[in-house]
Amino acid sequence: MTHIRSSSTTDVARVLMENARSAVASFFLTLGLVAAAVYILYYSSVFDLARYRDAGPTIVSLLSDSVPPDFSRWRNWRQPLIDTLAMSASGTVLAALVAIAIAPLAARTTSPPSLRIIVRLGLNALRSIPAVVWGIIFVAAVGFGPLPGALALACHSTGMLGKLYSETLEHVDPAPGNALKSQGVSPLGVLRFSVLPQIMPRLIDVTLYRFEHNIHAATVMGLVGAGGLGLEITTAFHLFEYREAFALILTLLTLVTLINVLGAALRAHLLGLEDD
Repeated sequence: MTHIRSSSTTDVARVLMENARSAVASFFLTLGLVAAAVYILYYSSVFDLARYRDAGPTIVSLLSDSVPPDFSRWRNWRQPLIDTLAMSASGTVLAALVAIAIAPLAARTTSPPSLRIIVRLGLNALRSIPAVVWGIIFVAAVGFGPLPGALALACHSTGMLGKLYSETLEHVDPAPGNALKSQGVSPLGVLRFSVLPQIMPRLIDVTLYRFEHNIHAATVMGLVGAGGLGLEITTAFHLFEYREAFALILTLLTLVTLINVLGAALRAHLLGLEDD
């Protein structure tokens, strides 16, 4: 009886000691993260109050020069608007097609380690290079217009969608598929009735989100010669046409808001989330 009590006391002491060590480690880790964050903010001159002295008046002056917005040239914006939509949609579709094909090669549950590492490195490389850099490369390769913008967005989006698709595959519950296999269902049937119902909601979500993101990114493509609303906005600023630039920005915001609303409606329809 004494031996049992001694053993129990030792176990409690060990648990208390481990908890204390864990608490100390967590404290120093948190302290280190906070110190790192403060240093990064200091290095970025966030705490340099003198840099903010003229910021407010400058912004107010710029805004006053931009009001009211000038929509007088709106007829000339239709083609750039179409180019922006075409770039973002084409880039998203191309990326989704490539990503869905290579996602099984990057997932832990469907690919051997050697192949998975190579594919993941490739996806990391695609998304590590900024879309604007891809835009510069493709403008040099295929010329100006929406095509280099679409290809640039496709490359960057493939890296992101490939990662998200593969992680979605890794979270598939194998139990329903195994049950179907035990009943003699073919691999295609397992894919149709077990895998797809589990992954489709997530795939739809991330693809629509990426399309919304590419609307923003397509605007930046105009800075490197891919056309679209980005080129119009840049040109307006270079010519000090702030009222027209403000009108273009409002047009872009309206477009993005519309895409967000349509994307939410499509997501709700495809996932069966409509109100009864």
